[in-house]
Amino acid sequence: MPKMTERERLVKIEADQQNLAREAETVRRGLRAQYGKLVTELPVERLSEREFRDVIGQAIRVGGSVAISALKGLTAPGVQAESSPGAARKRAVVAPAGGDDASTAVHP
Repeated sequence: MPKMTERERLVKIEADQQNLAREAETVRRGLRAQYGKLVTELPVERLSEREFRDVIGQAIRVGGSVAISALKGLTAPGVQAESSPGAARKRAVVAPAGGDDASTAVHP
């Protein structure tokens, strides 16, 4: 096989990059769909959409194992069932350690 010119190599490399990007996107969508199916089995209706997005976004941002460790560190008295529909609005907001602002949404 004759040696490819630099221009031909570049065209081939760019085509390979596009194919890999398409394949990565296909795999990414499949993985997200698989995780989406897991969510259908969870009682997410107990959270507002904003709370759900914030919880998932923050867990993704810090990493799963860190988020799990932090949540497991919560004590039972610190986690209270809501007694009235307005209780969610009356809860105190505690700023996380390290100066992160948990109120800002994280968009992947």
